[in-house]
Amino acid sequence: MASSKTRQRKLARAKMERQMARRAAKVRRQRQLWAGLIVGLVAILGITGTVWALGGFSPSKKPPAPAACNWADTGAGNAKLKNVGKPPTSGEPRSGTETMTITTSLGVITAKLDLAKSPCTAASFAYLAGKNFFANTKCHKLTTAGKFLLECGDPNPNPTGDGGPTYTYANEYIPTTPAPAPSSANPVPSASESEAPNEVIYPAGSVITANKGPDLNGSRFSILYKDSPLPPDYTLFGTVVTGLDIVQQVAAAGEDGAYANEGGGGRPKKEITIQALTVVPPGKSPSPAAPASPSASTSPSASPSAKS
Repeated sequence: MASSKTRQRKLARAKMERQMARRAAKVRRQRQLWAGLIVGLVAILGITGTVWALGGFSPSKKPPAPAACNWADTGAGNAKLKNVGKPPTSGEPRSGTETMTITTSLGVITAKLDLAKSPCTAASFAYLAGKNFFANTKCHKLTTAGKFLLECGDPNPNPTGDGGPTYTYANEYIPTTPAPAPSSANPVPSASESEAPNEVIYPAGSVITANKGPDLNGSRFSILYKDSPLPPDYTLFGTVVTGLDIVQQVAAAGEDGAYANEGGGGRPKKEITIQALTVVPPGKSPSPAAPASPSASTSPSASPSAKS
C-alpha cells in the first residue's frame, strides 16, 4: 500500500515538474519574442531618426530663385543721360540665346546674347533696343594698342562715353582666363605694375559692357576685334557671329588719339554709325526699327571722357 502511494506521489511530482517546465519554456519564448520585437522597434526608430536627421522626410528643396534684375536710378538731371524709363524687374528670359543685330553705316553685325550667363544685361539691351535708343549713334572710341576694341552705345550727338540711360545695373558673367604677365627687362615690378588689377582675357568677338566702374553698366558696349587683356570689370554678354570684319576694317584705319590721356585710344578715323539695333529671340525676324532723331534731352559734350 505504501509503495502504491509513493508511486502516485512520484507521478504527481513528475507531472507537476513537466507542467512547470512547459510554463518556463513558454515564458522564455514570450521573453524572446518581446526582446526581438523591442530590438526591431529600436532599429526601426534608429533608421527613422537617421533619415529624418538627413532630411529624408523634408519636402524637396526648390532651387533658390535667381536674383531679380536691379535697375539703379542715376538721376534724370544729367543732360548726357537719355531717359527712356527702365526695364521690368522680372520676367526676363534666363536660358538660351537672343540675336542682337547691329545695322551700321558700314554693314550689319550680328551677335548671340547668352541669356543664362548675363540675363539682366541682355534684358537691358533688349529694352533699350525696343526704345530705338541706339538709332543714329556713333561708335565713339577705338583702341589699337594693348586692348583691341570698338566702343559704341553713347546716345549723345557728339559721344565721348559719358552718355547712357538714367539707370545702371550690376556686372554679370566675367571671363576667368588670366592674362599673361607682361614681360619686362626689370625683374622688380614698379609700384604701378604691382598695384595694377589682375587682368583676364576677353576673346576676339566678345561683346562686353563698357562702364565707369564695376556694376555701373548702362548702354555703352564694346566689340573686341582681337583677344584683349582687360580688368575683370566688364560683363561679357554676347559673341559676334557675323560682321567682325567690319570692326576690323575700322580698326585698320586707326584712331585719332583723342583719349591718349585717359587710358589710350581715340575716335575712329573710319567713322561708323549705328543706324538700328534690335534684339530678338531665335527663330524670330527683327522688325524694322525707324531711325530715331537725336533726343532733345541729350547734348554734346566738349571734352572726351570714356573708360573702356
